Amino acid sequence: MGRWFRIAAVAAAMHVVCGGAFAQTFPSRPVHVFVPYPAGGGVDVLTRTLGDVVSKQWGQSVVVENRPGAGGVIASQAVATAPPDGYTLIMVASGHATNPFLYSKIPYDTFKDFTPISLLASSPNILLVRADSPFKTLAEMIAAAKAKPGSLSFAHAGNGTSTHLAGELLKNLAKVDLTAIPYKGGAPAINDLLGGQVPMSFNNGPESVGQLQAGTLRALAVTTAARAPFLPDVPAMSETVPGYDTGVWWGLLGPAGMPSDVLAKLSQDFVAALNTDAVKQRLAKLGAQPIGSTPQQFDAKIRADYEKWGPIIKAAGMKAE
Repeated sequence: MGRWFRIAAVAAAMHVVCGGAFAQTFPSRPVHVFVPYPAGGGVDVLTRTLGDVVSKQWGQSVVVENRPGAGGVIASQAVATAPPDGYTLIMVASGHATNPFLYSKIPYDTFKDFTPISLLASSPNILLVRADSPFKTLAEMIAAAKAKPGSLSFAHAGNGTSTHLAGELLKNLAKVDLTAIPYKGGAPAINDLLGGQVPMSFNNGPESVGQLQAGTLRALAVTTAARAPFLPDVPAMSETVPGYDTGVWWGLLGPAGMPSDVLAKLSQDFVAALNTDAVKQRLAKLGAQPIGSTPQQFDAKIRADYEKWGPIIKAAGMKAE
């Protein structure tokens, strides 16, 4: 019996040592972070900004892979089935919490098949029009929409995304009939707005700021309850539509079953990168607010949004195409 206890004690000690050693040597090769949207959008910009800082700290590359399609389901499935070793991650947006209501069947469980790492940043969405648009204010657009119901449309980053929900919330609260036009990401939506194919678009801050600064687009309103610090002269939607308040968040996930020491390192290192002056300044210019949560806090946020938006999506009859 004494010999068995000695063997068990040695095995336990080896497990602790090996686990700690694994965390200390992680990462020993490039880490791949999937972005479920096209290059140039808010999720892509945030991922590459943080990846640059973290890769220098690690001495290993952070490889950003754009895998757009199906509102993030394609990229999410790839991560859900990847080895849970910390080398395959995904930067998701708010739509991750609402996809179960939009797709009759998704090839993973939103909660059981992923490990939350950190809620990293958030941003208001912005209602955009071209600089030569006849609409100078949100009130003017709403008046035009009410005068000719169904005559106006808005672009968004895909069914069930935060930009789609922003438009649906406006329709509901302002009592207007607008046609939602889905795109595979925010950047393609902006391209068609610039080209005149759509009269307006809901987009998040990072993918909008450059065009606003260039003067090619004009912001009618931000979607958060208060004005955004990076656009102090742009009204909040709630100033015209009482009770309106929504936005977008981004966070990092890995496959389910990741070792606790690797999870802790990933969370700590990405939050540390988020809090560097260089990243803070970059995000401020892009219109994003750094957060940097614990894994537990991020898990709670995903579950809260799942509960918040589920009834709204069901009531609107929204389905992914």
